Amino acid sequence: MDYQHLSTLLWREQELLDLLLFKAEEKQYLIVTGKTRWLARIAHEIEVVLEQLRTLEVERSAATEAIAAQLGLDGNPSLRQVADAAPAPWNDLFAKHHEALLVLVTDLRSLSDANQRLVEGGLAAIGDVLLQTRTGATGTYGATGRHDDGTHRAVTLDGTL
Repeated sequence: MDYQHLSTLLWREQELLDLLLFKAEEKQYLIVTGKTRWLARIAHEIEVVLEQLRTLEVERSAATEAIAAQLGLDGNPSLRQVADAAPAPWNDLFAKHHEALLVLVTDLRSLSDANQRLVEGGLAAIGDVLLQTRTGATGTYGATGRHDDGTHRAVTLDGTL
């Protein structure tokens, strides 16, 4: 049983999740400070980390399945189930990996939700400004070449208001 290999993969996953958390915090900083010029770059960097996580997840899943089979666990067990069934000292180490991963994922979800709210708030603010710009226009020239301030006035036959 290659407990060490699985543990190494779990350490790598924690490192990548920590990097993803850092990138999400960078994104939040860029949003809050209005430095939108860099948002495309940070989005690309986040995608690179996510791709590395997806690749690692496949390898971790295979390693977990192999250990689970040797421990007599059903297919596709959770890390918690593997930790509960593994012998000492691996049970404790896998339990700590599980806790660390839960904390990282919880932090990522919170930060992601906060970033989403910031983006939505920014879009709503832009929409409000655009709406005010349209409705708050100072007027244009009408068909007669005279200034039209948006109010409608009745004109008599002799041309007076």
